[in-house]
Amino acid sequence: MVYTRKSIWPLVIGILMVLYAYLVQSGALGDLMKFLGTDRYAGEMRTLGYTFGIIAIVTGLWQLLAPPKEEGNTDYLLSMVGGVVFIMLVAFVVKWGLDPLMGRWGRAAAPTLGWNFASILNLNYVVMGIIAGIVIVNVFKIPGWAENGVRLSRLGLKTGVILLGALYSLAELAQLGRLSVVLIGVFVLGSVGLVLWYGARRNMPNSMTGVLSAGVGVCGVSAAVATAPVVKAKSIEIAYTIGTILLFGVLCMFIFPIVGKLLGLGYIQFGAWAGTGILNSAQVAGAALAFQPNGIETLKVAEIFNITRVLFLPIIVLWLAVWYVRREVGAQQVDLVQVVVGKFPVFVLGFILMFALSSTGIFAPAQHYQGAYFDNSEKVMTTVNREGKTVSKLLGDKDLDALKAEADKVQREDQKAALQRLIENRKVMSINDDDTLRGVVNAKIMGKEANDVLTKAHRAVRHTAPKISMFRNLIAWFFTFGLVGLGMQITMASIRQAGGQPLVVGSVVGVIKAVGSLIVVWLLVAETI
Repeated sequence: MVYTRKSIWPLVIGILMVLYAYLVQSGALGDLMKFLGTDRYAGEMRTLGYTFGIIAIVTGLWQLLAPPKEEGNTDYLLSMVGGVVFIMLVAFVVKWGLDPLMGRWGRAAAPTLGWNFASILNLNYVVMGIIAGIVIVNVFKIPGWAENGVRLSRLGLKTGVILLGALYSLAELAQLGRLSVVLIGVFVLGSVGLVLWYGARRNMPNSMTGVLSAGVGVCGVSAAVATAPVVKAKSIEIAYTIGTILLFGVLCMFIFPIVGKLLGLGYIQFGAWAGTGILNSAQVAGAALAFQPNGIETLKVAEIFNITRVLFLPIIVLWLAVWYVRREVGAQQVDLVQVVVGKFPVFVLGFILMFALSSTGIFAPAQHYQGAYFDNSEKVMTTVNREGKTVSKLLGDKDLDALKAEADKVQREDQKAALQRLIENRKVMSINDDDTLRGVVNAKIMGKEANDVLTKAHRAVRHTAPKISMFRNLIAWFFTFGLVGLGMQITMASIRQAGGQPLVVGSVVGVIKAVGSLIVVWLLVAETI
């Protein structure tokens, strides 16, 4: 069978990509990139544009000029190139165009609305990539020459999940304390188990139940994407899970702060509740800042619980792998060794391996938090630029004058002390001082100039490990590719056929999780840990 379908479009797409990369390299798009804030991506724009463009041009010429014939796997593999570059073209538009543009609109509307709709609604490249794919397949249809490549999108998701393991570390888990581990463990495992039970009672497919349980129980969209291949979830089932998570999370973001104020919860109590009960990270941060807009204590606690929840993902993946095999083969006894060797997805083993390697500190210092670590040593505060000149990250006299002029506005003793140490030493002196001064910035106690100086001081001592930065970029692109392709497999017909069961099950379990964690936090969690 000959898989190649002759078309001029792969060649056209390749030429467009190369032309775009050249315009970036020549600086012709400099003003547009500066407006969108994407000038920092110029390097990857050139690299990806030239790479995929040249591949598309070569393949496009081969498809047009060479007589099509069946030659083992060569014809099939080359037939995928058109779909891959088609997805990447859409991904370029989403990642370098729609994502930064939506961010600008969200920030511009924030003073009027009182909240950043782009951030809170998670209108980033992940969600918009899926939406773009859905629009394309339902409005314009997938061209025949791209169909084989579109099916390859799941490989992108699996590769992204493997690399995702590099961002987590057991060292983080050890620092978080018994409270977050116990509380999150109970509600993560309990929520997953409850969705599995309730989904079975409502006769939902095993694949739908499995992916929904991870999304509702662990950490929202990323957990759903990570576990989808394990339970062989269909594109429509992933879409329903993501929709349920985002809808429920947005509602919780507004309801949680109101309930917290009515019950008189403290910062630690509310942070623990939000980090446990809200499904997605963006909504966790939004609720914490809505509850305490003049400080960062609540946000810190909420994020501690949120990252603890994320660290349970490998356990849930293993659980769902075994659960799915048991459900699919019936009630017979399952050999766990056989599951791992014969049926357990290799990419999940890759995720666990990357997670284990990350815990050794091979990708970042052992005490990193999501890849970022604190270091204010002389070695990092004084660097040499490309021209060989010494550059100091210490605050200058003008910076200190800006802080001194606004220092009287700071009233809290811990914030005053941290600010004084910053002024005396011209740099942030500790992790605790850094967190405290971030609270000053978040509360907008001081003027813009002083806040800019505090932000500058924060960035001088917080560093992202180069390997973690590389992994984040790779993960972003693999997920962008995979999710755009995923969206291209979701049709309106399949959505109409799916029914509303996922929303019912997800909402019921989400409410139980939110109310149950509130009761536990309210009764058992003190304002000191």
